[in-house]
Amino acid sequence: MNQEKKPWYTFLLGRIPTLQRSVSTESAYDGEEEETPIVKGSVDVPMLLITAALVLFGCVMIYSASYVFAQKHHDESTYFIARQLLFLLLSVGFTTVVVKFCTPQFWRDFSYIFYGISVVLLILVMTPLGADLNSGAQRWLDLYFFTLQPSELAKLALVLSLARFMSKHEKQIMSTHRFGGNFKYGVLYPGCFIAGVGVLVAIEPHVSGLLIIGLLGAAVMFMGGTRMKWIGLIAGAIAAAGLLLIILFPHAMARLDTWINIEEADPLGSAWQTLQGLMAIGSGGLFGTGLGNSRQKYGYVSQPQNDFIFTIVCEELGFIGAALVIGLFVAFVWRGFYIARHAPDKCSALMVYGLTFKVALQVLLNIAVVTNTIPNTGISLPFFSYGGTSLMLQIFEVGIILSISRYATHKKI
Repeated sequence: MNQEKKPWYTFLLGRIPTLQRSVSTESAYDGEEEETPIVKGSVDVPMLLITAALVLFGCVMIYSASYVFAQKHHDESTYFIARQLLFLLLSVGFTTVVVKFCTPQFWRDFSYIFYGISVVLLILVMTPLGADLNSGAQRWLDLYFFTLQPSELAKLALVLSLARFMSKHEKQIMSTHRFGGNFKYGVLYPGCFIAGVGVLVAIEPHVSGLLIIGLLGAAVMFMGGTRMKWIGLIAGAIAAAGLLLIILFPHAMARLDTWINIEEADPLGSAWQTLQGLMAIGSGGLFGTGLGNSRQKYGYVSQPQNDFIFTIVCEELGFIGAALVIGLFVAFVWRGFYIARHAPDKCSALMVYGLTFKVALQVLLNIAVVTNTIPNTGISLPFFSYGGTSLMLQIFEVGIILSISRYATHKKI
């Protein structure tokens, strides 16, 4: 007797149990109500504690890395940390409401709306509302009271919308029919979601943003069942698009040239920040110079509270401190995958996998930049790099994960 062949991703998603109210059925997607109420429990405490540790550690390092720069440029040593803490309090208050009241069904219903909002905001970047904050590209919206980078919202929207689409069309994606099934629903339509925001990000231009969007989209597609041969083609297309942007835009080409020829590059010009960051990392040793005792933040690493904050961590806390930071992020990813594996339905699982992968990807790319493993580009370190709106968005994303964790099965697999 022939057994039904299980999808290749069974070890991740195939054995996810269903709640009393099955949110993964066809009727749930079609909007039909079921009589049995959904079961709600407590949030995942380990994920909450890990996130709290990352955020608090990040705040300590933002103050330590920024007070010299803040005093020099703003006449107030607490300029950056005060604003970061304000946004932290606002985001925690808002996210608490999100975790308490939002269900997996809400995120599924809201996903396409959020995607549409992110597209509109990306278009507005190209209007007079758009701003260039010393990056050589127009990537922000100047909302007078604060600035917003729509590409960050687009990453979240892409994960949510792709998770909804891939879970709803699972049968077509796993179909043996190429053009009516696995290619159309597994590649073409998801590719349109990626291209919808990717093209707008490329116009800014934002090479690192395009790279992250492409990799995020490919990861959710992979988890959703898209065949590996199509994933390979998508990866090639992402690489080609990134290379084209580098060729077309001089500032991107200059950064690539500096990275390739770092030994010949101007140490007082294009290679300054990279070399000073490497010096900070190397001078930390095993135990570091001590919290607050960085020398490189005294005008050597430019704006050390932003993308290069990890170099200050390495200098002040040494290899031990850097390992602790990396260990916390590893714990975050582990717990995120645990929550995804025990999610109430496939759509929720894909959302959690995608949001967790987003954090992991940005951490890897940020560390790769500051260690000169890849060219210098604007990639922040989640929960550590200064930025009020980015911190709010990161905590909001954790709120989505925690809200889904309230409906997890918690059965051992």
